[in-house]
Amino acid sequence: MMDYRWVAVDFGGPEVLRRVEVEVPEPGHGQVRIDVRASGMNPADAKHIAPGQDRSLLPLTLGFEVSGVVSSAGPGTDFSAGDEVVTRVGGGYATAVTVPAAGVYRKPAALSFPGAANLLLVGTTAADLLHTSQAASGETVLLHGGAGAVGVSLLQQARVLGIRVIATAAPANFPFVERFGGVPVEYGPGLLGRVRAAAPEGIAAALDTVGSSEAGDVSLALVKDRSRVVTIVDAPRAKADGYVFVGGSNPASAPFRDRAAPRIVALAAGGDLAVPIAATFAFDDAPAGFAMLTSPHPPGKIALTR
Repeated sequence: MMDYRWVAVDFGGPEVLRRVEVEVPEPGHGQVRIDVRASGMNPADAKHIAPGQDRSLLPLTLGFEVSGVVSSAGPGTDFSAGDEVVTRVGGGYATAVTVPAAGVYRKPAALSFPGAANLLLVGTTAADLLHTSQAASGETVLLHGGAGAVGVSLLQQARVLGIRVIATAAPANFPFVERFGGVPVEYGPGLLGRVRAAAPEGIAAALDTVGSSEAGDVSLALVKDRSRVVTIVDAPRAKADGYVFVGGSNPASAPFRDRAAPRIVALAAGGDLAVPIAATFAFDDAPAGFAMLTSPHPPGKIALTR
């Protein structure tokens, strides 16, 4: 059976995606071949093919995480054909991938394939925010973007850790935030006063998944220790104002997220970390899924499925 992968032949949006045939090798020592059942779709996919980059990089593969079933396993692994698994990968918009077994985890039974395919990137990012901000049990933190994918994972992880979270959201998304343990407050003019009213005990740390000027201003007004103000989106302001950016340009982020991945999987396996799904698209409908990914859409993740 022929395998396929989606690639971007130019920089832009869904119009630049093309489905191409690929030959997926059989696994060597320490590798597994996975028949992909679902490919996670993340905002990082859109950033990966955003205009303004070096054209010599084209064509670019897309997708950073998948779930599926092991079709064959090389020597030196603990997996067997038929095992349901989840992993981070480059080129995840694919029907099959061969990857090192060291980064492959057994799929939590509590998650569907689409949910599992969207577990690790947001889960480890949320863990990085909590870890870097030094948030601890009994504290109250402010989260900008409580209804976003990273925000929802963070809310659940904070609940397990005994951390109270005041989370900004649109009023329509308040029930969604409350479902996952957050205390919602409306963003927009007057946010500072609303947060203070919701947390008279004070805010110990601020976690930003939005990147707005309001998020930065309110965070700095509430948290004196700038090492406990952490963003995943606004690196320039973090540098200018002396707070912390976590992500690609922070050398501590990748090693921490690798270490955090098994714990994220364990939380999901134990029923403590759900991954709400907004929509799924058939593999052949990747451009439609990508269009939804890059447009306003209901809370929850998007996945390609087979």
